[in-house]
Amino acid sequence: MPQGSAVPQFVMCLPTPTLRTARLRLRPFRDADTDSMFALRSNRHLMRYWDAPPWTQRAHAERFIAVCREIEQEGSGARLAIDRAVDGVFIGWCSLVKWNPVYRSAKLGYCLDDAAWGQGFATEATGAVLHWAFATLDLNRVEADVDTRNTASARVLEKLGFTLEGTLREDCIVDGEISDSWVFGLLRREWRQHALGCISEA
Repeated sequence: MPQGSAVPQFVMCLPTPTLRTARLRLRPFRDADTDSMFALRSNRHLMRYWDAPPWTQRAHAERFIAVCREIEQEGSGARLAIDRAVDGVFIGWCSLVKWNPVYRSAKLGYCLDDAAWGQGFATEATGAVLHWAFATLDLNRVEADVDTRNTASARVLEKLGFTLEGTLREDCIVDGEISDSWVFGLLRREWRQHALGCISEA
């Protein structure tokens, strides 16, 4: 490539899937989710280990959903709402973002309502997203960050086959409170050993 030439940037739409598990449906966000998202992200107890303060305005939720569509259009990943299959109640969301097709890597995130904690929903939902991502995006590595105080979230990642790779010291400051984060990584060959079954795409 001639000196000074820019590396071409390819932009492609990556349609957000609808995924089903035994107890959950994961789907694209819609405008009707605005109030549910605001309730989730404005919950101070729920957000105590998050890397940003709780939302204070409904406009934050509106922007979040708009960004979901932007991520889809630019092809950098997907954010999915999580509903209980039995009654359609919204219980949280998960994401696979920062997809790098050159490095074949991406970053996993998730957030569930505290009423849904302790029931295995986080493991079930993120397992479905990983199943889709490794199959669709030809990933070699997925990374996830967790506040070191959030041991429950760390256990979710360990159940999915992630390995604790290190600690980012004092990497977050939220409302003046400094915290550390653990970095977890999952490689494609490791995922194959821990892959969850019984997941179908709708």
